[in-house]
Amino acid sequence: MKYPILTEKQLDAIDDILNQKLIKAGVRNVMLIDMAGNTISKQDNGKFKLDTIAFAALAAGNFAAVEAMAKLVGESEFSLLFHKGETASVHFSKINKDFLLITMFQKDLSLGIIRLKVTDTIDALTKVIYT
Repeated sequence: MKYPILTEKQLDAIDDILNQKLIKAGVRNVMLIDMAGNTISKQDNGKFKLDTIAFAALAAGNFAAVEAMAKLVGESEFSLLFHKGETASVHFSKINKDFLLITMFQKDLSLGIIRLKVTDTIDALTKVIYT
């Protein structure tokens, strides 16, 4: 994977964006990973422990598989994935060819709110990473 080299200042800004826009909105865990499954940033609400290394690797593999399925049905990609569980859900959103934002949340947050917050977060992250 070749993506922009991020400075310490950019990494701090990414952490701040994830905390301000998602964790403070009630999200349980959020991760920014590259498409190979390497973790760039991870934030949580302190109430749930997660093996982020394993999760990031599995998420990247999951997203790659879905991207291959998209091509089989004539799409260039599916830029968003959503898995709903009984009490927790996971929202995956491709930022661009380089990064994937993974948002984990409980059933007390609606998918609509998550999608709005994620869109706003991606806009802010893109400005930090690519300017």
